[in-house]
Amino acid sequence: MFLLNAPEVRELDVFTRMPAKYRQPRRTIWADANQGGREIDAFLEGPVFDSAGNLYVTDIPYGRVFRIDPTGGWELVAQWDGEPNGMKFLSAAELLVTDYRNGLMLLDTRSGTVAPYLGRRNTESFKGVNDLTIDSQGNIYFTDQGQTGLHDPTGRVYRLSATGRLELLLSNVPSPNGIVLSPDEKFLFVAVTRGNCVWRMPILADGSVSKTGQFFTSYGPSGPDGLAMDTSGRLLVANPGLGYVWVLNHRAEPVQVLRGPAGHSLTNLAFGGAAGKTLFVTDSTAGGILCIGMDVAGLPIVPRKHSTGGPA
Repeated sequence: MFLLNAPEVRELDVFTRMPAKYRQPRRTIWADANQGGREIDAFLEGPVFDSAGNLYVTDIPYGRVFRIDPTGGWELVAQWDGEPNGMKFLSAAELLVTDYRNGLMLLDTRSGTVAPYLGRRNTESFKGVNDLTIDSQGNIYFTDQGQTGLHDPTGRVYRLSATGRLELLLSNVPSPNGIVLSPDEKFLFVAVTRGNCVWRMPILADGSVSKTGQFFTSYGPSGPDGLAMDTSGRLLVANPGLGYVWVLNHRAEPVQVLRGPAGHSLTNLAFGGAAGKTLFVTDSTAGGILCIGMDVAGLPIVPRKHSTGGPA
């Protein structure tokens, strides 16, 4: 019987934690539905870096976006009546945000102004958008998770083209979550949280998808969440139920396991720091950011202005 080599296990370090002035534990509607009704003071997600090395994160239940400087100092950028999750830069100062309540929102990081970008599809509301990625041509791929799962495998994956055309790529996903492209942009990876796996979608020359398959299978109480890709093509998978980040080679074999504190929920991740070789991970249980140095840089996502420009 052939046995794979055991992956290298490494421990994540604490980079920074949310200051006390931003914490006020209480019950929220979001926590009632997603955290068993427990009182929480934050639930961090959506890490992304700007060109100056500042890290931006969302706080879903309290509708907040924070900016964290390279020394670990926190600043509130915006707060609104929403549930922001994933983020990517459309331009140097504009963040496109997946908001569970409101659809896609556009945040000006200079003024803190938030405006609708894409709230509905053909007048139909989304189930609850979750995360997004942007390709080199400005096409936006995003997941519409809602409360889907194995009991209701109707989560969706969309592409919003650079010309403003919205296309439904998948409609049968049990809880689509994190999303990322391969370095050559020929494959799209989607975290399927309630299926405890990651799907791989070939993107054909005409933009359609074909032969979507299951790339990686995890285990435990809560499956893959946020995804990232490094320049060598390794896929990194935040697994909140295990408190792990899986580092997978092109055959989906774990070559490293990055561990957070026992019992903590690691939800999403982004590369930053010197030469883009430091991995930063949202520790949603503790309201903090963990980090670790990597031997390969993360795949950069270059901000490109979307041609539809402004709110939809």
